Amino acid sequence: MIFELIKVDCYNGYKAGEKPVSFTFRDRRWEITEIVDRWYEGGVKAGRSNYNYFKVVTAEGEVFILRYNCRFDTWAIQIA
Repeated sequence: MIFELIKVDCYNGYKAGEKPVSFTFRDRRWEITEIVDRWYEGGVKAGRSNYNYFKVVTAEGEVFILRYNCRFDTWAIQIA
């Protein structure tokens, strides 16, 4: 999978990056209407990043996979 860094606006409840609500990808803002799936990757191994993945649907009906890198507090979108 190939990912590109993006800016994401989130709902921050009990933790940062808890739930994405919109994102900007290639100079366009996308509103998220639904999170259809969510999963995690990583573990307790030192030096390894933990990732939160979100499969989202936008107001236009497009489906994207977003990835949050917990270690570096960065978001990316799957492009391939």
